[in-house]
Amino acid sequence: MLPAAVVWAMLGLLFGVLPIATAAAVAAAVYGAGYGVVEASGMARPAAPGRRWQVPQDLLLGGSGRRRVLLWGAILGPGLLTRNPYASFGMLVVLAATAGGFPAGVVVAALIGAAHASGRALAVLRDSARPQDEPFALLLRSLRWRVLDGMALLAVAGAAFVTAGYRLR
Repeated sequence: MLPAAVVWAMLGLLFGVLPIATAAAVAAAVYGAGYGVVEASGMARPAAPGRRWQVPQDLLLGGSGRRRVLLWGAILGPGLLTRNPYASFGMLVVLAATAGGFPAGVVVAALIGAAHASGRALAVLRDSARPQDEPFALLLRSLRWRVLDGMALLAVAGAAFVTAGYRLR
């Protein structure tokens, strides 16, 4: 969790010094509406934006358990270098940019990073704790989560639309 919070805090620092909060709010409204409608409908979906690789295997082979945990935490926790099938992850990056200003941007981004890393860690622990009864249980769960992801994106898009309107007037 800590490596993710630090990586995201650095991202928040970058966003905090750039005057992009209003543009980010507009981007959040457009992004959330576009991906939200598609994901909430449960119909065919475009791939969520992101990278296609995960933790390179040669970084993990032959290393101690502590080294593997540190690498996984540093690479998977922040989520910026790995594939994430949910479009809401891209919204997290955009929302970090909406905070505006130096201290707020860093704090908001660090909290996003800590929350994302915690959620990923808990999901991995949950899915690896017991064998799956049904071969496609993880896939079916993922499809249900994508619909909920779309609904959440629509809600955030509405809030971002109001925020952008307020900032632009």
